[in-house]
Amino acid sequence: MQQEDDWDRDLLLDPAWEKQQRKTFTAWCNSHLRKAGTQIENIEEDFRDGLKLMLLLEVISGERLAKPERGKMRVHKISNVNKALNFIASKGVKLVSIGAEEIVDGNAKMTLGMIWTIILRFAIQDISVEGKCFSFLRSSPWKDGLGFCALIHRHRPELIDYGKLRKDDPMTNLNTAFDVAEKYLDIPKMLDAEDIVGTARPDEKAIMTYVSSFYHAFSGAQKAETAANRICKVLAVNQENEQLMEDYERLASDLLEWIRRTIPWLENRVPESTMHAMQQKLEDFRGYRRQHKPPKVQEKCQLEINFNTLQTKLRLSNRPAFMPSEGRMVSDISNAWGALEGAEKGYEEWLLNEIRRLERLDHLAEKFRQKAAIHEAWTEGKEGMLTKKDYEVASLSDIKALLKKHEAFESDLAAHQDRVEQIAAIAQELNELEYYDSPSVNARCQKICDQWDSLGAMTQKRSEALQKTEKLLETIDQLYLEFAKRAAPFNNWMEGAMEDLQDTFIVHTIEEIQGLSTAHEQFKATLPEADKERQAILGIHNEIAKIVQTYHVNMAGTNPYTTINPQEINAKWDKVRQLVPQRDQALIEEHARQQNNERLRRQFASQANIIGPWIQTKMEEIGRISIEMHGTLEDQLTHLRQYEKSIVNYKPKIDQLEGDHQQIQEALIFDNKHTNYTMEHIRVGWEQLLTTIARTINEIENQILTRDAKGISQEQLSEFRASFNHFDRVSTAHSNTLHSGEAEFARIMSIVDPNRLGVVTFQAFIDFMSRETADTDTADQVMASFKVLAGDKNYILAEELRRELPPDQAEYCIARMAPYTGPDAVPGALDYMSFSTALYGESDL
Repeated sequence: MQQEDDWDRDLLLDPAWEKQQRKTFTAWCNSHLRKAGTQIENIEEDFRDGLKLMLLLEVISGERLAKPERGKMRVHKISNVNKALNFIASKGVKLVSIGAEEIVDGNAKMTLGMIWTIILRFAIQDISVEGKCFSFLRSSPWKDGLGFCALIHRHRPELIDYGKLRKDDPMTNLNTAFDVAEKYLDIPKMLDAEDIVGTARPDEKAIMTYVSSFYHAFSGAQKAETAANRICKVLAVNQENEQLMEDYERLASDLLEWIRRTIPWLENRVPESTMHAMQQKLEDFRGYRRQHKPPKVQEKCQLEINFNTLQTKLRLSNRPAFMPSEGRMVSDISNAWGALEGAEKGYEEWLLNEIRRLERLDHLAEKFRQKAAIHEAWTEGKEGMLTKKDYEVASLSDIKALLKKHEAFESDLAAHQDRVEQIAAIAQELNELEYYDSPSVNARCQKICDQWDSLGAMTQKRSEALQKTEKLLETIDQLYLEFAKRAAPFNNWMEGAMEDLQDTFIVHTIEEIQGLSTAHEQFKATLPEADKERQAILGIHNEIAKIVQTYHVNMAGTNPYTTINPQEINAKWDKVRQLVPQRDQALIEEHARQQNNERLRRQFASQANIIGPWIQTKMEEIGRISIEMHGTLEDQLTHLRQYEKSIVNYKPKIDQLEGDHQQIQEALIFDNKHTNYTMEHIRVGWEQLLTTIARTINEIENQILTRDAKGISQEQLSEFRASFNHFDRVSTAHSNTLHSGEAEFARIMSIVDPNRLGVVTFQAFIDFMSRETADTDTADQVMASFKVLAGDKNYILAEELRRELPPDQAEYCIARMAPYTGPDAVPGALDYMSFSTALYGESDL
């Protein structure tokens, strides 16, 4: 740039112009020197040694000049001024008639000319380059102040109500403009209103200098606004990502806490003592499978989807990958879920086995009580009979009768030995199966055994007493004895038959009930022979009666050898005949129940054998869809959502099968030979099917997000998919990932697999192939924006952030910025550099 041609003519300045220039140039110089902590008072005196002149050039250019001379001699001053003039000349400015000696000598005209040259080069020329030419100065109404006010109103309309200004009041207009500029725009007052109004023609250089300060102030404000907008954009992205991270952490914590609480409940295999309590446990487990677990399955799937979406957004905004806190990784959740299912596995089977065990225990306990009651009824009065001393006063015939009676009792006692052993065996089995009321069973069994031992001892003692007196007794009624010997086993047989006919039974299959029915038919076949034995025994009694009547034997009409009489035999025989049809009816009803159970098995199997293969087929179809996708991503997404809807519509069939399964469990059916599919298999397959289709849909949504952010065409995306499928040689049909075992991928795994999972997703494959082409912000760009807001300082103050940024984002920055500790730090200084790098994961802040 060449100095104006008429500079020599302007050396003879009008005194008023010279005053305006001196005042304006001094204020302009001080507006820059104050940045270095100094100022000037007299423009021609304070620049004579060249030191502040060099400092001024360094401040306005942002460059370092040659080291100044610190001496006080004239030669030192000339040297410093020459360094300043040489720097100006290096910027393309041709200095005319301005020498270092005149400046050192304090020549006011030369000094003002030099300062004007500096202003022209470093202030006005920048504005002219931007298209803001000052040729209008000679015609614009700067003298009436409206030009200054219009300039301020154009950029900061809230500072001046331009509509209320009057052209005929220049003093008010100028003072308003100058006061507002000094107070709100940090532009020092370079002229007084009187300097302009009181001059016929204000100095153009002073006006241009003043006006250039306005343009530079507004230019800095625009830069600050641009910088603030960039920072707001970056902070908004960061705040959104942080919210997503907090949501993930919270959801992951809630799900892990639910799993932590649920696993001990499923692992608690302490059996209950009653059937009702165990059935309540089974009902609680059914409620868990139908009501509590399905929402958690959806939460787990949604958590994985949110994690993948967050990672995609972080990559698209040039942020580091999100690493959840320790113990909350997706893999940790999967491991915890696996532990949950491991605890769940077998729990239902355990419950059913326990119910079966308790059912068996109730059956055994009832059987024990029946046999014990029969035995206790039989033993009632036996101790008194065995301890009687009737043989001491009896006649010979009486003694022989007592002896025979005792022999019959011994036969009866031996016949009851089997029942006592059965009672003891049942009690032992109840103990082994940990029956809850085992103490009372053991006490009753022990009492029976002790009594049995006592009866045996007393029987032996009475037998010895009778044998001792047997020598004194010679007669015996053979018929009574024969009756007693035959009646006792027949009576025991009838009692055993009645006991068997009333015995409870438990079966689980048609074959078992058929076996009981066959045994019952065999028993009925023995009844004719038993009736012959009954007739024979009654015939003996009739013969006894005949002999007594014929020979007038004083037997008082009773059998001395047994308490069994014909009436009792006939009564028990009638009872046996009565129990036979009752047993028939019980077996018929149980046979019907087992047929119904078989119907339930076949009903469940017919549906399970359809639903199980259907789920497997759908899983395979989803695997093929995820690999062989055609059309646009939107078409694929629409197709997958329709496919998902068709799968969800199948849910009523699953619910129907659950109802069939519940009927089977309520009927206590424990096996099903008609199908290999259990309800557990169907549930797990259904949950995997829903999770797989949801993950596939989420992958397509993330691909759309990446495609739109990176500007990838549909053709490019199709090529990426073809390449991905080509190298995906060992992936499963539903995982949609590249395994990292291939040697050619080893060197880039740190880029495409930042979480070190050992697999490469199709999303990461797209990111790598597209080379991150999206237009993203960087840490350097954000740092540069903060530097603009800070006024080129290495730090920024809280009030500057609150002035330039929206309140929430300003407080966000203030709360997270570390204190600035550089050598130029001031109280309250904040380090925006470390904050900017931390936003992009480039520091540990």
